[in-house]
Amino acid sequence: MNPIPDHIKDNLNVLFVGFNPSIRSSKTGHHFANPTNRFWSILYKAGITERKYEPTEDYKLLDIGYGLTNIVARPTRNAQEIEPEEYRAGKLQLIEKISLYKPKIVCFVGKGVYQEYSGKKNIPWGKQLNSIVPDTIDFVAPSSSGLVRMKIDEIAAIYSELPKLLNAIE
Repeated sequence: MNPIPDHIKDNLNVLFVGFNPSIRSSKTGHHFANPTNRFWSILYKAGITERKYEPTEDYKLLDIGYGLTNIVARPTRNAQEIEPEEYRAGKLQLIEKISLYKPKIVCFVGKGVYQEYSGKKNIPWGKQLNSIVPDTIDFVAPSSSGLVRMKIDEIAAIYSELPKLLNAIE
């Protein structure tokens, strides 16, 4: 299985950070490519994108100020297969990426991703009081995995805070 490329550039509005690529993403070379993953529907329902993008269009998010990366590059069937040392290395690499590219907001797609990144356990949804990298905002949203039991409208409501937050900081 192959890692998939980051879609990242300087001064993004939001950098979305997932756990790691799925097997399907590895095979296709695109983020959130598993048909059961609701990421693309959530972005549209939350008002972040003007239409529902397809996974094959993931790179087009850069054109509207959004980027994609993962805390761990190695594809797996599920996040439970990720080793602790992979998270430690991934956290350091992610801090470097955020420091280098300086996105306004880093949106962690799942509390577990942010727990691994921050070392914190009790995490509310939305904007975090303190960010790991200065001059950026850490934002925690539910995972878009089809395994998450929250309704898509509930998840989209949390993601819909991102455009409001962007407007407040600009």
